Amino acid sequence: MKLKFILSAVGLTLLFQAKAQVPEAKIGSFDQFADIGSPQIKGSASYQEPSQTYLLSGSGSNIWFNQDSFSFLSKKMNGDFILQTQVKFLGEGHEPHRKAGLMIRSSNATNSAVIACTVHGDGLTSFQYRTNAGENMKEIKLEIKAPDMLQLEKKGNTYTMSVAHFGEVYQVEKLDNIDLGDEVLAGLFICAHTTKFSEEAEFSNTRIFKPAPETLVQYKAYLPSALEIMDVKTGQREVIASNEGSFQAPNWTPDGKTLIYNESGKLYNFDLKSRTASVLNTDFADKNNNDHVLTFDGTQIGISHQDASNNGQSAVYTVAITGGIPKKITEKTPSYFHGWSPDNQFLLYTGERNGDYDIYKISKDGGKETQLTKAKGLDDGPEYSPDGKYIYFCSTRTGKMQIWRMDPDGKNQTQLTFDELNNWFPHVSPDNKWLVFISFSKDVPADKHPFYERVYIRLMPIAGGEPKVISYLYGGQGTMNVPSWSPDSKKIAFVSNGIY
Repeated sequence: MKLKFILSAVGLTLLFQAKAQVPEAKIGSFDQFADIGSPQIKGSASYQEPSQTYLLSGSGSNIWFNQDSFSFLSKKMNGDFILQTQVKFLGEGHEPHRKAGLMIRSSNATNSAVIACTVHGDGLTSFQYRTNAGENMKEIKLEIKAPDMLQLEKKGNTYTMSVAHFGEVYQVEKLDNIDLGDEVLAGLFICAHTTKFSEEAEFSNTRIFKPAPETLVQYKAYLPSALEIMDVKTGQREVIASNEGSFQAPNWTPDGKTLIYNESGKLYNFDLKSRTASVLNTDFADKNNNDHVLTFDGTQIGISHQDASNNGQSAVYTVAITGGIPKKITEKTPSYFHGWSPDNQFLLYTGERNGDYDIYKISKDGGKETQLTKAKGLDDGPEYSPDGKYIYFCSTRTGKMQIWRMDPDGKNQTQLTFDELNNWFPHVSPDNKWLVFISFSKDVPADKHPFYERVYIRLMPIAGGEPKVISYLYGGQGTMNVPSWSPDSKKIAFVSNGIY
């Protein structure tokens, strides 16, 4: 396994905090900084750890008409990609039309063809574009005011701008048939809208994703993956490790020291202090998927292993958290493990029986399984609340995949979400106050949770209510299939895919 781990905070601070005005200086994920149009006041850019944020300052008269004057932190890119950030102006500002945002342009020439996702100081939000060098800029004005979540995607000659206030779903605009060339410059920009002053903006949660090509066959080929930690209150994310292979489904151990994830059929312990990984010994069970869950006391882990003795179908096993020989729990297959009871006496799993997927409960010692759901459609992702009073799960029984709750004996099954997204894998915070889950687009089939989609991670009160988006990412299968809360209920761990 080849891992590319993030350097220590001290090392990265020394490496990246110095402001750069050199055109080819590498700053975080970007490889050049330029003052386009030679503004009188030079701009600067810096990248800072451990917050993983960018700070841009710049002058410049405008990004408009047939030429531009501003400051631009960029990277040379080919093919399709998604550029994403969270932006905040710093200071009161001198001009209501100071601008910041995301940009893709053909070159650093002042009159270059360009696509820009632009937020103004007064809140005006526009999709700006110049289709050919030297032409006047055009724009599409959006109704939303002062969004802070910005995304700009290139797919062939189609460009998609997605914007939101943090906590809300994206509002989207598209431009078709715009050719900026095979190689473009993509990145972050700031423009003061005046030559007399410089302005500053902070860019956080900045990511460049290379999405999966249409020819990719899922489960046969994989995109690179990143292991991330996020503060659920602020949405601030931190990439703690990346890998050319497929990290999937991180658990957080009860002592707060370790994440457990799966990759290529094996489980790994990731030490959060040293940021190193080691194999969790599961002996013969070397075809584990992303349905692994720890007991509430952290002494055992349940796994779903696809063994040859089960005709390659998944069965549920348990093993000590220190490793060892797994004990087989379910005889019927396929069975996909999802949760322990708080007293460690019962296991919850999804099983396919007679062509339908339902939720089952079984003793930790095995034996006869108890069927808890019987509705037509897919019921999946069951998980006990920490107090043992409820089981949360997801179900397609009303059309879209939605979040549900039931009593431990399967009674009083109650729907909790009612929107147009497909909501999967509810996870209850250790303090029993919140649910976090992953939401797929309505265009994804309700009974599927594929890799490599544009997804949201959302948060809602345990009793129900309006879900709030806390992360915007490229991921899906393997992002957050298992309980991933930190023990103090302040953070979650998850996987994103295709980070460039």
